[in-house]
Amino acid sequence: MPSRQPPRLSGKQAEKMACNYLLKRGLTLVERNFRTRRGEIDLIMYDRQDLVFVEVKYRHSNRFGSAEEAITGAKLTRLRAAASAFLQQRQPSSQAFRLDALTLVPLVDSRHSYRYNWIKNISQ
Repeated sequence: MPSRQPPRLSGKQAEKMACNYLLKRGLTLVERNFRTRRGEIDLIMYDRQDLVFVEVKYRHSNRFGSAEEAITGAKLTRLRAAASAFLQQRQPSSQAFRLDALTLVPLVDSRHSYRYNWIKNISQ
């Protein structure tokens, strides 16, 4: 019997799905995959007036831990450093911003559906 789980996604596919999910919720894309020596930011978006730095995590299964568990303190430190670099390069210092995460996990017994978990203000 064939598997009823969706096929595995690449990181780029998961980021595209996450971006589309957030666009449908009213956010506006600024940039994808901002890289600096301090770290990387998967998505940079506006949520109304706030600049949002989004970490995307995808897990095909929870076998090695959940997608949410993959957002460690060290990962948050790198995300904050990359956000700081972006702000120094491209935005006024008074820009309001936040750090969010969006996780994707395939739904069991579904070929094309995923559970999205949008976690706002993960740095707090």
